[in-house]
Amino acid sequence: MTGYAPLDTLKPVTEGLWIIDGPSVTASGVSLPTRATVVKLQNGELWVHSPTRLTDALQAELEALGQVRHLVIPNTKQNTFVEGWQEAFPKAQTWAAPGVADRAAEHDVAIKINHDLRVDQAEAPWVGQMEQMVVRGSTTHREAVFFHNESRTLILTDLIIALETENLPAWMRPLVWIFGWDDSDSMMPRDLRRAYRDKDALAEDVEKMISWRPWRIILAHGKWFEHNGADELDRAFRKLLRGRQWEAALKNMNEKQRHHDQ
Repeated sequence: MTGYAPLDTLKPVTEGLWIIDGPSVTASGVSLPTRATVVKLQNGELWVHSPTRLTDALQAELEALGQVRHLVIPNTKQNTFVEGWQEAFPKAQTWAAPGVADRAAEHDVAIKINHDLRVDQAEAPWVGQMEQMVVRGSTTHREAVFFHNESRTLILTDLIIALETENLPAWMRPLVWIFGWDDSDSMMPRDLRRAYRDKDALAEDVEKMISWRPWRIILAHGKWFEHNGADELDRAFRKLLRGRQWEAALKNMNEKQRHHDQ
């Protein structure tokens, strides 16, 4: 049970942006709900982030909305359902974060990657409409994040997981708490915190996301944030950011004191 029924159907979020709540997948013994995000680009093409299960009914909904032209695999863990989408929409281009193609080949996953996502700028089909960045700091987890400018929506995948434990069996809840996946204080999962060894690079990229001033944040797993997105980022990554914020405050104070003494 995901708690996000109905599944496999378009749910409008704001103009030009929808989510699709998909079925749960098993990760480390826990049922992890899935979520795709659909953006209608200015030319009418559909951009689909982290595709979930595709049903005939969902395909019909999408075809009524526009032409699916871009499938986005934001990290190496998000390719479970992509093959079905590629078969249903053969004209769609598949864009993947660094490492996705290599991991798919290692595991004999039959998906075709047309383009590797650039690490620090948006691709031509959506330049000016969305910001794009592959978050730095880890060699094992490379996640591409996106910011839809018009709706001020940040689209994340695994950097924050917020599972609502009331939707889970009682025996599963302690695992969710241990992993740092619960929504009571949704933060970066503990395994990812360990994977990101270059904390300064990670912090700089989180600060960049905050500078985009997102109003909402769509997450691929669990509940998502409908408002105050920048504040939620600051809260979720507070342990990472506080030292840098303290140093910046001290530097600012010292500079003011120096100017005053002059």
